[in-house]
Amino acid sequence: MNQVSTTLLVIGGGPGGYVAAIRAGQLGIKTVLVEAATPGGTCLNIGCIPSKALIHAAEEFDKAKHYADGSALGIMAGAPAIDVGRTVQWKDGIVKRLTSGVGALLKKNDVQVINGFARILDGKTVEVKGGDGELLRVRCEHLLLASGSEPSELPFMPFGGMVVSSTEALSPADVPRRLVVVGAGYIGLELGTAYRKLGAEVTVVEAAERILPAYDAELTKPVGAALKRLGVELRLGSSVLGLNADGDGVRVKDANGQETVLAADRVLVAVGRRPRSAGFGLESLQLDMNGRAVKIDDQCRTSMRNVWAIGDLTGEPMLAHRAMAQGEMVAEIISGKRRHFTPNAIAAVCYTDPEVVVVGLSPLDAEKAGLDVISANFPFAANGRAMTIESTDGFVRVVARRDNHLILGWQAVGRGVSELSTAFGQSIELGATLEDIAGTIHAHPTLGEAVQEAALRALGHALHI
Repeated sequence: MNQVSTTLLVIGGGPGGYVAAIRAGQLGIKTVLVEAATPGGTCLNIGCIPSKALIHAAEEFDKAKHYADGSALGIMAGAPAIDVGRTVQWKDGIVKRLTSGVGALLKKNDVQVINGFARILDGKTVEVKGGDGELLRVRCEHLLLASGSEPSELPFMPFGGMVVSSTEALSPADVPRRLVVVGAGYIGLELGTAYRKLGAEVTVVEAAERILPAYDAELTKPVGAALKRLGVELRLGSSVLGLNADGDGVRVKDANGQETVLAADRVLVAVGRRPRSAGFGLESLQLDMNGRAVKIDDQCRTSMRNVWAIGDLTGEPMLAHRAMAQGEMVAEIISGKRRHFTPNAIAAVCYTDPEVVVVGLSPLDAEKAGLDVISANFPFAANGRAMTIESTDGFVRVVARRDNHLILGWQAVGRGVSELSTAFGQSIELGATLEDIAGTIHAHPTLGEAVQEAALRALGHALHI
């Protein structure tokens, strides 16, 4: 059996793993990256990037339909059509360009990429099985686990046939006439909205009493209103029992115990993701765990010396940008730098229509923490830029301490608010106060003016409301 020795061995080429490998290479650390598929992981290949591409295509198609019979803008167009095959090709082209770029960066920084399936033998030895069945043993000083996560499936309705995960939903051969989405979290609503705009009849089934149950209710109201306008049917407070006997419908039980069958040509199960901690010998290390997630400290160290873990494998929040920051940090610690992973806030974005952004504490979070806070929001209905892009639903909200006005959190819902997340995160990381934001001149006309106006309103003197 061939053997390779390295300083750092990274298992998993997703955002966390490839960033760690690139940074390690920049720092002169001999690095090997093992990835079974194409570098880029779930995010670039079957997650963040392709889903946003599909969402954009669906939005443009829906916009064209909106103009088919004329509009207040004076635009008139004929009835549009969409070639889903070409849409998928376009989406795949974006993915290929990005993953090729990652591969080029790894090569540029002298990272050795091994394509194959890793199996951990011990904390310093990993066996890799290539596509041709050939085995390679890799010895390392440091082992970084970055295996990511995988879609959770329902035991009584496993993936296969008409039951799909987000992976299959992002590469459709066609648009189903009737789609049932199980789960009203961000994945279910993002893809459910896209499919509705592409022409499918969409029904969303959710066990909780409202959509996006991880977000506060005020933020989700504009999303619910938009779903209603689109014609998406919501079955809230309902549980899925499985497929019916004929295999052409989903059995659903409501809060009163009444069972009905929802006709379906395809079923998207989007009930969350779980750490990918099985199937590659992780159990042999006997690491401390939090359920299926690997337990780490604020340097991403596991309970075994020189074994590190980052990203979705370590549990919530399962965000690509968190994994990237952790991967960069681990590489720098191995190189001898002093680093700790202690962010004040990490933005979470839901790419529904309208979008939802959460950074830091909400008013309810602050209340639970026993903090005395001021919170204020500014509606996009009073924002000139929002009016010019026909998107006045939603608002920006700020949360700050009452005593010193230190900003603790931001929330926003509206078209394009994902682009405000950077400003939100920076204000919290830099320790900004309400006065800092209120006193910063914001360009006009922009959606960002709502950020300044929310701070002004918290101080008691908003100008445009």
